[in-house]
Amino acid sequence: MTIWRGKHPLVLASQSRARQMLLGNAGLAFQAVPADVDERAIQQKSGLLKPGEIAALLAQEKALSISATMPDRHVIGADQTLALGQCMFSKPEGRAEAAEQLRALAGNTHELHSAVAVARDGKILFSGVEVARMTMRLLTAEEIDGYLDSAGEAVTASVGAYQLEGLGVHLFERIEGDHFTILGLPLLPLLAFLRGQGLVGV
Repeated sequence: MTIWRGKHPLVLASQSRARQMLLGNAGLAFQAVPADVDERAIQQKSGLLKPGEIAALLAQEKALSISATMPDRHVIGADQTLALGQCMFSKPEGRAEAAEQLRALAGNTHELHSAVAVARDGKILFSGVEVARMTMRLLTAEEIDGYLDSAGEAVTASVGAYQLEGLGVHLFERIEGDHFTILGLPLLPLLAFLRGQGLVGV
């Protein structure tokens, strides 16, 4: 049953299964139309250095790119950055790079900046960023190898080489932040915005 009150379903500018799951579980009617944007080019051109600002910009650009092709639709863009101090991480390109990221993160606290934006007819109506602090436990070389063996190709699907909703949960000793932010979609502020617009029935 949907509680969506909009004339048309929402559009999610992402192919992320986690984000789709969060919207579906919240009872929102939506369709997924992944945005095709060059994230690194956008980041470099912007000159931004702060992880939260970069995530916000990319979320907005994703929403705007789909909004331009789908008039009169509310389009959700989302993005997430991972930063260990001043060092930002990208998705590992293979097992060796995944192991390198895990060695860097082990025993340290990193930050996930998750951004969400809503666009309609080429204009940003809402934008927000939430932060989660993730403390990874100390890991031996054997533990890293064992995790990589068990997780398989999934380690290249996410920045930091982990998915908290899967085997990645075994890597952590402390988490500060809500589950939605960690999964890459700040759902509570998004729902508050939609509610304020009269687009949801709860």
